[in-house]
Amino acid sequence: MRLRALLDTDALGLRLLGGGDELDRSVRGVMTTDLRDPSRYLSGGELVLTGLAWRRDAADSEPFVRILAQAGVAALAAGEAELADVPEDLVTACARHRLPLFAVHESVAFATITEHVVRQVSGERAGDLAAVVDRHRRMMTSGPAGGGPDVVLDLLGTDLDLRAWVLSPTGRLIAGSKAPGRSGSGELWGRLAAEHLAAVRTGRPGPHRVQVDGTTYSLFPVRGGGRAPGAARDARESVLSDWLLAVDADAGDWAAERLDLLHGVTQLIAVERDRRDAARTVRRRLAQEVLELVQTGAAPAEIAARLRVAAPVLLPGLGTAPHWQVVVARVEWDEAAGLETGRIAQALLEEILVDPLATGPEPSDRIAVAHTGDEAVALVPLPAVSAEHDSAETGLLADALLTAVREPLTAGLDGDGRLTLGVSAAVLSAEGLRGALEEARHARRVAAARPGRVCAAGHQELASHVLLLPFVPDDVRRAFTARLLDPLREYDQRHRAELIPTLEAFLDCDGSWTRCAARLHLHVNTLRYRVGRIEQLTSRDLSRLEDKLDFFLALRMS
Repeated sequence: MRLRALLDTDALGLRLLGGGDELDRSVRGVMTTDLRDPSRYLSGGELVLTGLAWRRDAADSEPFVRILAQAGVAALAAGEAELADVPEDLVTACARHRLPLFAVHESVAFATITEHVVRQVSGERAGDLAAVVDRHRRMMTSGPAGGGPDVVLDLLGTDLDLRAWVLSPTGRLIAGSKAPGRSGSGELWGRLAAEHLAAVRTGRPGPHRVQVDGTTYSLFPVRGGGRAPGAARDARESVLSDWLLAVDADAGDWAAERLDLLHGVTQLIAVERDRRDAARTVRRRLAQEVLELVQTGAAPAEIAARLRVAAPVLLPGLGTAPHWQVVVARVEWDEAAGLETGRIAQALLEEILVDPLATGPEPSDRIAVAHTGDEAVALVPLPAVSAEHDSAETGLLADALLTAVREPLTAGLDGDGRLTLGVSAAVLSAEGLRGALEEARHARRVAAARPGRVCAAGHQELASHVLLLPFVPDDVRRAFTARLLDPLREYDQRHRAELIPTLEAFLDCDGSWTRCAARLHLHVNTLRYRVGRIEQLTSRDLSRLEDKLDFFLALRMS
């Protein structure tokens, strides 16, 4: 379709601000974005819709428009809801790059324009397609009247007799009712998500047809970020964050028109996904601000002020300051060059922290996740508990977080990826937040030392200093143990004195002469002779705690 046709459609509320001599350009798709650099998701010919959230000052317009022009987009449409009027600097930049610019009236939803373009570009459809597409606008309606993705799933059921569900990559039900006759639908969702992620990792195009308990399901990717099928440079960029549409039917026998319909449905659901993702911006910003303050050693009072701002956003109606927990996650690939692994971990951690039994978007409104480098950091508020209840009882447990999501995530990471996650103890104030961050990071390193694609560790597992040992570099480990133990080993080889077993028993008996002598079946004087020889050979004093600890660690690392 032509840009001129869009401008002539009154219902779309478009007002031309520049580029009137370019209105014969063809529109081949539509993309909604507020990214400062959306180039990776552009393939050319798109009508780009933006709410201008990327613009901080006038200098931002020129690079944004230049990126769009270089990508070959058809036109830019800017919403007036955020800033009332489209900034003049954006108008000037579009004129410089000969990019047609439209203003979108605040009363018109981007979803309305998206639906219109998708319908027109798709061309003539079968009768069942027309019957459903004409009513999709209800799904995208904002406010209480809107039904969200559930509305379009209901329409698929009533108009086409298709049962369908929208699932997260971890198998959480986003929209749709529980599968009829299945008491354990959660298990089904997890298996479908696992099959979908495994299929996406192989690079096979959707829909993916799978069989579970004798029933065939067709799985359609719901790609966020305005990306068309195949637009991502690397499947790993989105495999752990994109939704999927699961249909209780075998799409292998479908006509092209019905497949086209379902692909159109996924595009409309993707708009809703992007809207919900954009709603996380404030929470992400709060988490990022707190993280930066903590990492730069800001005063506790300044951190506490940020926490007071975050608390009512994450826990509306909360009367008292909550406790806080920190969760750290990292997604690692064998070859991660060019991948923004921090953002990948951020999107995944936002999903993991939602109760797997919860449905819809509401629970995610309490999740605040930042990212720094290759790491995602979540700030999780816990309602303040009464004195008779331990805050740990209401907090997050590392193993519990992964119980419901381990199967699908393992499928998505299979081959070359790993997810490791660490959880801190709950802290009561800003003073404890830095310690909680370091505790969560260390717990994640403990998880990383374990085998498996998906691993987690919590603060409860950090009580023993033995967990520090896997993180000592091999060369340091060898040098340390050789310095302390090699003289004893050499002496034992020459004299069969059994100094090493004596040292182990002495430390195991907490330095008790009588208990150690009894365990080794030795006279106490013989034991004292051996310990004295150990001290002489190593220049250490086994009556000192520091030397006892060094020997203990050396024995554990050897």
